[in-house]
Amino acid sequence: MIENLLSLFRMKLLNQYTEQIKRLCELNKVKTLFAFGSITTDDFRPDSDIDLIVDIEDSDPISYSDKYFNLKFQLEDILKRHIDLLEKKAIRNRFLKKEIDQTKVLIYGNRD
Repeated sequence: MIENLLSLFRMKLLNQYTEQIKRLCELNKVKTLFAFGSITTDDFRPDSDIDLIVDIEDSDPISYSDKYFNLKFQLEDILKRHIDLLEKKAIRNRFLKKEIDQTKVLIYGNRD
């Protein structure tokens, strides 16, 4: 029963902000945004942070950095939680990548 309530809580948390997240992704030239970790499992709690993977389309380091931090801080404002935002291109450890790939859920963009 509690696990079902937690699943509903997780889905509701992201779904209620779908349009805001979509606009934020468009504004920051996000190609893909995935959730992973506890928010995609029954380990998610009301005080959990949210783990996300982002792929931003921008080759200029200054502009990229602006978009990355703007996305992170605005997501924290919208979701009222700490956001751990990983860059897709920074995930090089194959074991970590495999673990992430097993739980990740697409929030924005097209699945790779």
